[in-house]
Amino acid sequence: MHTRYKLFAAMIVLAAALTSSKMPADEISDRAHKLHFSSIVLDTHDDTPQRFFFQHFDLGHRDAEGHIDIPRMREGGLNAIFFSIWCNAKMTGAPATKRAFDLINETREQVTKHPQDLALATTADEIRRAHAAGKISVLMGVEGGHMINNDLNVLRRFAALGVRYMTLTHTADLDWAGSSGDGTKGIGLSAFGKDVVREMNKLGMMADISHVSDKTFYDALEVSAAPMIASHSSCRAICDAPRNMTDDMIKALAAKGGVIQINYHVAFLSQAYRDASNKSAELKSRVAAVDKAAGEDEAASIRDGEKIAHQMMAEGKLPQVEWEAIVDHIDHAVKLVGADHVGLGSDFDGSVMPRGMEDCSKLPKLTEAMLRRGYSEDDIRKILGLNTLRVMEAVERVSHEMQARSK
Repeated sequence: MHTRYKLFAAMIVLAAALTSSKMPADEISDRAHKLHFSSIVLDTHDDTPQRFFFQHFDLGHRDAEGHIDIPRMREGGLNAIFFSIWCNAKMTGAPATKRAFDLINETREQVTKHPQDLALATTADEIRRAHAAGKISVLMGVEGGHMINNDLNVLRRFAALGVRYMTLTHTADLDWAGSSGDGTKGIGLSAFGKDVVREMNKLGMMADISHVSDKTFYDALEVSAAPMIASHSSCRAICDAPRNMTDDMIKALAAKGGVIQINYHVAFLSQAYRDASNKSAELKSRVAAVDKAAGEDEAASIRDGEKIAHQMMAEGKLPQVEWEAIVDHIDHAVKLVGADHVGLGSDFDGSVMPRGMEDCSKLPKLTEAMLRRGYSEDDIRKILGLNTLRVMEAVERVSHEMQARSK
């Protein structure tokens, strides 16, 4: 009888322990859901305009492919998004400028088509008002200074159409700025490049230093009167990609009020994946084949390249990368500079997503993961979007001051 009593008592203790261990988990999930869907969730880099241009894609319909559409944005609580105005760095001169204007027009047309869901936003205040009205803010960033064709008037026209940041370079050096994707030349900003940054300050456009060489980063940081962003870069200490930022760069960016927005692309999250993919002749051959088949359709090239990468990960030919790696990069940056200088820049519709972050509907996972790792609700709201709004407000103030002085 004594033995049976002890067994019964042990079962009660075990049941209580299981119940108590489950309750906090449920409580955290509930808190995370409420927190996420009441926050401004702002993504600073999405390549969906390629789909608008090449595939006549309509954001209004849930799609079997890609990472972004209105139904999945609603499902994932993504309520503010910078669409990337991008063309390949191999396209230069007037054709690149024309492509940029075409992509801007395509993006603005989506807002015209879906006024109940979308609102074009150009300021932090407009994002807040759209959020209060239950609408998704649509913003634009030009990815690559090659599209201004060495002409500040083009930059001004971009700003007039609602563009609110420009990535100084893409993957190739310019006449006036060095790229992280063009070898180890170490080129920085020329005199004209410094004028570009100053003009962006005056226009109220954020200077984005994703893709630039380290020297261009430090040159731009010195010249800019306003905080800057790294719209889709991760941490080089975790994954040694030239596109990522060193700890010293993250600290310097934060010291001037800037924000690093973490990129979700597997080759910028995982060193193991990066090393293996760089060595994989099969991956390179298959991606080259889909690039050739896609022709000018950059969206199809990106889509098919992602399918190949995921297939090879599933077959064990490349290391699998899990979505939690995104949070590891967030953690690293927060430990360096605090939660005030970290944000989200997914590279959706432009990169290979980690397992578990297949599209924007999965974004609530990030909020729950941060909550479980001990982040305060206030800090999570900052990372989800408020930090980027703070930078936008600072850039707007600098713009107003510069314009007032020039009158």
